[in-house]
Amino acid sequence: QLQLVESGGGVVQAGGSLRLSCAASGRTFSSKTMGWFRQSPGKERDFIAAITWGGGSTVYGDSVKGRFTISRDDAKNTVYLQLADLKPEDTAVYYCAAGRLIVGRALSRPNSYDDWGQGTQVTVSS
Repeated sequence: QLQLVESGGGVVQAGGSLRLSCAASGRTFSSKTMGWFRQSPGKERDFIAAITWGGGSTVYGDSVKGRFTISRDDAKNTVYLQLADLKPEDTAVYYCAAGRLIVGRALSRPNSYDDWGQGTQVTVSS
């Protein structure tokens, strides 16, 4: 299992940008599929983006396609989420997650992932 710690959240004006980081501690990061999700109170955890082992493939949720970018640096055991053109509806707690090989539609399902960080709050002011 991996220990995941998100950072980089904060308060930003609409239209602004943030870069979230997810630092992983463990010995198997490079073999993990990594994902980002977000959740607001009273709402389900929504899929944001995922990146496969080796970074060869990425997939994004419809709500953020073209605005957010996921990347990974296996040498640093870190996954990133670059958030651009932020909107008030992007306000949520953002979580990173790790799992073993995940493909296809399963990438967007929270229960496909084994390990989760505690989240970082992103607040976008209107």
